Amino acid sequence: MNNMGIDIKNSDQVKIMAEGGKKLARIKKELEAFVKPGMNALDVENLVTPLIEKVGARPSFKMVPNYFWSTCININDGIVHGIPHKKLVFRQGDIVSIDLGIFYKGYHTDTSVSFLLGNDPKKQNFLKVGEEALDKAIEVTRIGNKIGDISKIIEKTLAQSGFNPIRDLVGHGVGRKLHERPFIPCFVSEGGDENVEIREGFVLAIEVMYCLGKPNLIVDSDRWTIRTKDGKISGLFEDTVAVTKKGPEILTN
Repeated sequence: MNNMGIDIKNSDQVKIMAEGGKKLARIKKELEAFVKPGMNALDVENLVTPLIEKVGARPSFKMVPNYFWSTCININDGIVHGIPHKKLVFRQGDIVSIDLGIFYKGYHTDTSVSFLLGNDPKKQNFLKVGEEALDKAIEVTRIGNKIGDISKIIEKTLAQSGFNPIRDLVGHGVGRKLHERPFIPCFVSEGGDENVEIREGFVLAIEVMYCLGKPNLIVDSDRWTIRTKDGKISGLFEDTVAVTKKGPEILTN
């Protein structure tokens, strides 16, 4: 496979990753229902860790060197890698993004979701476009297509609504390691792994990372939290997807 994603042609591997993905999906859905204005990111972290352990898994993110939490949590202009601090309090009107992964029976699965606390039509539309971009990206994740086809449809879907893909971060292969090749940009860069042909057995963490304003990013003093430089809102949607003869199989849904 030349380090391009893991080979899940073996039925046992398919079963294990599907099991892990379902467990992760249930945890993600529980978090969406749990988060309310007035709570803080540490509340979410304290819920997630026991849930992961309860299903017989380990938090993938705690396996990343120098990262000590099960989740990455961001609000509004925060795009990725936000440390779940108590001081990060959720308020009405916030966009909350939660990223989490589990390591189950030797394999990682990875997923992210963004949702709105409250009712703001413009922000709701912003998030709807991100979900649509992920759906379309998954649809083209088929044998014989290229990684660049995923990037192209993400960028096109976002651009049609006037939103910008993040250019400094990428989706990735996932399996025995949390981050593997191929790397999957949210825009057409005409380089990197974009000419890699998608093959049966690839497992990809497809991520849609985008913003309302310019895609320039800054890193907070905690050296982890990445946010938009202009302070405008951002969104993050991600699923782990297996490439099969029958088409893309969403493992974290």
